[in-house]
Amino acid sequence: MRILITGGSGFLGINLIRHLHQKGYNQLTSLDIAPFDYPDEDKKIVKTILGDIRDESLVDRLMTEHDMVIHCAAALPLYSEEEIISTDVGGTKTLLSAAQKHGIKRFVYISSTSVYGVPDHHPLVEEDEMVGVGPYGQAKIDAEKACGEYREKYGLCVPIIRPKSFIGPERLGIFAIFYEWARDGHHFPLLGRGDNRYQLLDVEDLCEAIFKSITLPEDQVNSVFNIGAKQFTTMREDFQIVLTQAGLGKKIVMIPAGPAVFLLRIFERLGLSPVYEWIYDTAAKDSFVSIEKAEKLLGFSPRYSNQDAFLRNYHWYLDHTDDLARQNTTGLTHRVPWKQGILKMAKWFF
Repeated sequence: MRILITGGSGFLGINLIRHLHQKGYNQLTSLDIAPFDYPDEDKKIVKTILGDIRDESLVDRLMTEHDMVIHCAAALPLYSEEEIISTDVGGTKTLLSAAQKHGIKRFVYISSTSVYGVPDHHPLVEEDEMVGVGPYGQAKIDAEKACGEYREKYGLCVPIIRPKSFIGPERLGIFAIFYEWARDGHHFPLLGRGDNRYQLLDVEDLCEAIFKSITLPEDQVNSVFNIGAKQFTTMREDFQIVLTQAGLGKKIVMIPAGPAVFLLRIFERLGLSPVYEWIYDTAAKDSFVSIEKAEKLLGFSPRYSNQDAFLRNYHWYLDHTDDLARQNTTGLTHRVPWKQGILKMAKWFF
């Protein structure tokens, strides 16, 4: 089976490529606007194409060379609204159109639980209302609608995966801020009382769910699936595991959500903070989904709890601290640390 993976240079992309290779898939292609700058052993297991999912001629050509698509590429929330809409919606439609034209057997779309917005109940199920928060959340909704249209109108098999925020080896982004503070011996602030339950997901469990969506019968997978950890406790307990592992006696410090959200909203608008709306609007609230549908139809059985995933990611961060320091790179993707902005100053208060 020849599989095209969009966003193969990203955090999910590289983990998925390794996962599929371990499962025996040897005809894997990555399409990404970012260079594939992983070690040589990774470069040997995948063909890499440097290109844009919005490039219609390139996408059309690649569809003739593949049997299946796993669409992971996305412009993340820190990108401009124009980039988010053109990539996450326009790029998805370009891929769907070419997939349908060339008879692609299965098109797996990686969405997000951000499509649920800031809900008033939990756990969330796949049939719950979708309410986008910010351009990214709305773009994910619009892209899902396009997937649904191709499923209904053309009979294309389009499994839609809605993962919770996922972490694990190679994950940096906003979590790098937390890991840096833990490593350097600082307390870490969270919004609210810390007794809310906030479900995460290990990237390896996500990769296994995607693997099941490409291998199980069409009538089992041609739907929408929430994917998240099965075991998770409170925000305070799950985040504390990293500070405890750091061994420097630091604690999670809870701060009043109302004033903090007010300030974060201002800092975001001024470009002084990487913490965007959906994060600060949900951080002090419960946020978890039901995975019963995935358990039943996909046989999904997550191996890692929130705390397991945190520790796997933190140990990877520590193992690569020297490499990260040499690279001294920040950006907008999950593969590099985000600029802390004004949070760099706040660090010294904790």
